[in-house]
Amino acid sequence: MLSQSAKDGFDLLLTQSLKNSLVPSGTEAQILTLTESADFPEKQMVVLTVSSYLFRLMVMFYFSPNDATRSHFARLNNVDEAEMSEQTFMDAIAESGNLCCGILNRDLGNFFPHIGMSTPNVIDKNCAAYLQKLNSQHIQHFAIDMDGSPRFHVSLCVSAYADIDFSVSAEELGSDTGELELF
Repeated sequence: MLSQSAKDGFDLLLTQSLKNSLVPSGTEAQILTLTESADFPEKQMVVLTVSSYLFRLMVMFYFSPNDATRSHFARLNNVDEAEMSEQTFMDAIAESGNLCCGILNRDLGNFFPHIGMSTPNVIDKNCAAYLQKLNSQHIQHFAIDMDGSPRFHVSLCVSAYADIDFSVSAEELGSDTGELELF
């Protein structure tokens, strides 16, 4: 039900969103598409859903609550690492996931009407072992490598409720995070 062009489009839109939300300003990053599922070393994940009448996609951001991850999110949010409480740290991770999916949601709005987004949920990474139970038409895993940060992993899982075919070119994508919309 998902064309190869649509799968590539979802992947491209997500990787662009990841670059705009998880990579600190002035930092070089490389996002690799992993050819097969791996048992990622991170301990937890933030899960967000973007849905329309035609599809549901889930984005899972894997992380370990350790010093290296804390340092990355402190740098990303321009705060002193020592000033980050446990709650501030978890909020920073959830907000980065929220920002990423917000960008993805906005960009998908160019192709699909009536798109909604969930709030971030932090769950144990072992829940990812059940992704196949969702009967998705597309599951893709990514690794994000950045200077001075640990490697992060992200999974994309797309379920389609109708035939979906759209194409996206990298040249069409904006590089900003957008503006706040008030309703």
